[in-house]
Formats: sequence, structure tokens, C-alpha cells
Amino acid sequence: MRKIDKTYTDPLGLIWIHAAGRMGMQIQRSAEVNASWDGHGVLTIGTPETLDPDDSLAQMILHEVCHSLCEGPESVHRPDWGLESFDPSKKFHEHACLRLQAALADRYGLRSFFAATTQFRSYYDRLPADPLSGGDDVQALALARDAWQRANLGPWAEPLHDALRRTAILAQALAGLTTEDSLWHGQGKMVDRS
Repeated sequence: MRKIDKTYTDPLGLIWIHAAGRMGMQIQRSAEVNASWDGHGVLTIGTPETLDPDDSLAQMILHEVCHSLCEGPESVHRPDWGLESFDPSKKFHEHACLRLQAALADRYGLRSFFAATTQFRSYYDRLPADPLSGGDDVQALALARDAWQRANLGPWAEPLHDALRRTAILAQALAGLTTEDSLWHGQGKMVDRS
């Protein structure tokens, strides 16, 4: 019987698990949740079979990082970044997260790759070319702009942008190999939007 001493791990997952670790997050998988932050360093993401086919571990981690950045530095000490229950009157928090997510992804040519896959997808798809301006979503814009500063100047900036850059490199390596129904298709054309 052959001894197996190596296992395959998805490169994209490795990139984002490493980045999350550098941001003080331990990633766990569970079929019991979609995504949940315990306020003590553990981010639990649904298992592949519980997520949508266009979800990835990378997209899920980025989305949760954006929630934390939008809610501010103290959010890391609160379960689900202080957003435990969804209140429709506070959907601007989700909108801010999506604006930040799009702005970060745009910088690396990955907006559609990192698109929201929840009921908020239509909001994400309608965001303007510059997701940090435009529209009358004043509360979301204010949160997203503050979060943009934290994403670029705060303690998570280096690991976050390193993961985005590495994701774009993977996308570039796949150029010409993917079909139009692949999330990777046409992704990774980096843009300087500093």
C-alpha cells in the first residue's frame, strides 16, 4: 500500500487563510454557518457544499474582513463584528461592506471575482465605477470611505493587499485557459487606484 505523506490544498485558499492568520483570524469550516466571527479570533466559514457555486473561501474571507473594516477596530472584539442580527433599517452596513469590497477588488481587476453572492448581489452589481462615490447611500458611503482608509493604512493593509495581489497573479496565470462561465475568466487586470 502506498504511503501518502502530502495532500493537495487549493492555492487560493492557502493565500487567504495565510492572510487571515496575519490579521489575527483562525479560519474554521462548518456546515452550521454561512460565516460567523466569534469575537475571539475564530472566523467560521461554511463548508463548500453549503455555499453557492460562485462562492470561494477567498471571497468569504474578504467579505468578513470588509465588514470588520467598516465597523471599526473595536469590531474584532464583538461577535459577528457587532452585526449579530440583521435589522433592515441598518442594511447600510452591508452596503458599506460591499462598496469597500468592490473598491478593494477593483484595484486588482477582481470586482466580479469577489462579487457578493447573497441577496445583496443586485446592489453590488449596480455600484458605480468608483464604489466609494456616487449614489444617495450617504451612511454606507461614509462607513466605506472610513474603512478604505483602514484598509490601506491600518494594521491589516499589508496582508490584505498581499492576498489581493496574489489572487490577481493567479488570475493572470489562468488568462486564456478559462471559459466564460469561470469566475477566473477575464480577471486580474490590475488598476492603480491608490
